[in-house]
Amino acid sequence: MRATAIVLLCCLTGFGADITGVWLGKIPGRRGDGQDVAFQFIQKGATLSGKVYGDYQSTPIAEGKVSDGEVSFVVISQEQNGNQINDTIIRYTGCFQGPELELNRQIESATTAGNGGKVALKGNQSQTFRLKRLY
Repeated sequence: MRATAIVLLCCLTGFGADITGVWLGKIPGRRGDGQDVAFQFIQKGATLSGKVYGDYQSTPIAEGKVSDGEVSFVVISQEQNGNQINDTIIRYTGCFQGPELELNRQIESATTAGNGGKVALKGNQSQTFRLKRLY
């Protein structure tokens, strides 16, 4: 709830800029450290596409939209959990706050890639972080 309020507050400032480009940031980690992440955004009107780059993989952005000062998109990430591979749906929402893009990352669901069975999610699955434009 708090994360949603933060995103809505930053969106009140709005933005008119095209967000096409490479954006860098750190997603908060479990032990207080951060995970480096890069986003390549391609905006065409109200449609947003591109990729998310982590340490070991890149994942395409789906369902990307830019509307009324808000950005939203989905990433379907494959992650290993023990001996199984899970498809995890992660929804990102956010907007500009000054020269930075503030995003909220919410894990929506996860399924076992092999049989489509639901995977139980643990703890708080929401994180807020900021990105800075590289170019």
